Amino acid sequence: MTAENIKAIPDPESLQALLAELPNDLLAGRRVLVTGAARGLGLAFAKCIAAAGASVVLADILADLAATEAQGMRDAGHDAHAIPLDLCDPASIDACASEATRLLGRIDGLVNNAAITNSGGRDAHALDIDTWDRVMDVNVRGTWLMSRACQPALAKSGRGAIVNLASDTALWGAPNLLAYAASKGAVISMTRSLSREWGGDGITVNAVAPGLTLVEATEYVPMARHQKYLEGRAIQREQQAVDVCGAVLFSLSGLSRFVTGQLLAVNGGFVMN
Repeated sequence: MTAENIKAIPDPESLQALLAELPNDLLAGRRVLVTGAARGLGLAFAKCIAAAGASVVLADILADLAATEAQGMRDAGHDAHAIPLDLCDPASIDACASEATRLLGRIDGLVNNAAITNSGGRDAHALDIDTWDRVMDVNVRGTWLMSRACQPALAKSGRGAIVNLASDTALWGAPNLLAYAASKGAVISMTRSLSREWGGDGITVNAVAPGLTLVEATEYVPMARHQKYLEGRAIQREQQAVDVCGAVLFSLSGLSRFVTGQLLAVNGGFVMN
């Protein structure tokens, strides 16, 4: 921890404790694709999904790291695979969905976790157009195209579930984070629209909105923002990746088959949605 920023402080003991407590049949037999799964929240999701009995594909632009993590999961006895994915490239998205379907045999769940997070620290006048476009291409267009690419397999599943990662920054209007907050607001609206479009196919589409979480992707966040969250949360501690996993598992499981188009804020009570 520095005077200006706080480093991602992994809490492996908490994650291991959750993995040990998970019923290994919660997602038994399910096949799930997780984007942005090489590290951080996505990797925590993938590990929990596998521990709950599912087969999982880790897709990430950090292809080598994703492959290493998938191998580690296989060594631990889980069915895990890795696929390269560049959400800026529509062809890469289609190839990822096709290869995930081939590797898993089908797709029952999709976790749209991959995103560009480091676009803050500048106000609306200082934000450059290239950054705005890059954030929108990955966070919004990428989520739409990946969902669309997986939709036929999810419909065929009969119990398809999409979980989109939003952010509570879109709920409280975080300043100096315009591109990211706007992109996550779009993801929330997309979640609602797709839930209506694809409900007839038996596909649920929900969103989870974490607060500021201690992962690699948030290491740039200044200490003042961490302090704002700490002081504003009902549960006054830093948020870990493990804190978000339960909401994602619920949204993928049979427990949520009549829940769709919903947003669940997971932020220790900073925003009460």
